[in-house]
Amino acid sequence: MAFWIASSPHNHNHTKTPNLMRLVMYATLPGVLAQWYFFGWGNLIHIGLAMTTALLCEYTVLSLRKKPITHELLDGSGLLTALLLGICLPALAPWWISVIGTMFAIVIAKQLYGGLGHNPFNPAMVGYVMLLVSFPLQMTQWQPPLSLVTVDLNFINTLTTIFTGFTIDGYSVEQVRTTIDGITMATPLDTLKTNISLGLTVLESISNPVFGNNFSLGWEWVNAGFLLGGLFLISKKAIAWQTPVSFLLSLFICSLIGFSLSPDSSASTMFHWFSGATMLGAFFILTDPVSGATSNRGRFIVGLLAGLLVYLIRTTGGYPDGVAFAVLLCNMSAPLIDQYTRPRTYGHLKGDK
Repeated sequence: MAFWIASSPHNHNHTKTPNLMRLVMYATLPGVLAQWYFFGWGNLIHIGLAMTTALLCEYTVLSLRKKPITHELLDGSGLLTALLLGICLPALAPWWISVIGTMFAIVIAKQLYGGLGHNPFNPAMVGYVMLLVSFPLQMTQWQPPLSLVTVDLNFINTLTTIFTGFTIDGYSVEQVRTTIDGITMATPLDTLKTNISLGLTVLESISNPVFGNNFSLGWEWVNAGFLLGGLFLISKKAIAWQTPVSFLLSLFICSLIGFSLSPDSSASTMFHWFSGATMLGAFFILTDPVSGATSNRGRFIVGLLAGLLVYLIRTTGGYPDGVAFAVLLCNMSAPLIDQYTRPRTYGHLKGDK
């Protein structure tokens, strides 16, 4: 038996689920490689931990449910969930963060609802939000780019830090995050949000080395990598273009308005595009065919709503990014949006019941 993902009722461009999942995982490679180049081995280690946990959890649950294990275990959906969650975690977060997050994503957010095709929420984002709410300290210990780190974060040092909390030489995660001048580094989004709340202007804030020469050191290239992978998926017709395009358009318009009205307290549009999880959310998370909208108009509306929510959370909310929360809110709204954006049934006039 094979699973198929396709739009009903007239789109016959069917793609087997394992093939689609593999294609999406391949498309994340530019962003993952950029993440490794600028931030080191941490996320690759968490991705490995998350994938191992996902396979074990799926095997256990499928065994208890007496489901066909081999086929469903190897359809790639659990591995993709683990990959996306591992990408989103702080590079030096303790090992149990990725294990607990993946267990929650697979067992609660996916299998508890009946498995692939039945989950109303994106499992990776459910796991991420659970971790963010439950373990805020560990989930906000973001590592600065390697060029700003004074400790040699090679593979062994990174692995030791993730499993013990200290490097081989005894440096803690907090010491790794502290620069030569004693400043503890945060993400560009978090740094900007904190500085504005302290009364600094955007121009004064971007003098921080974490912003680099452009928008956000390291993060801009990570987002560029996921943008490249997303365009590849659109060219292969693996995802619909409406959601990512409308999401980026909405975020662009909101940030442009904010920057035009108050440039001292609002970041530029390109900063919002190339910071945080913007491109990952646009092309790899919001486009989930199970938890997102299914009609073309619905996808466009979901993207617009997500862009607005991300901007509002980033500028007025309590979290610096907000992509995960925006995705889950849009997942909740998708059925209602689909209800009012369904295309006319073939052979029926507009307004016919």
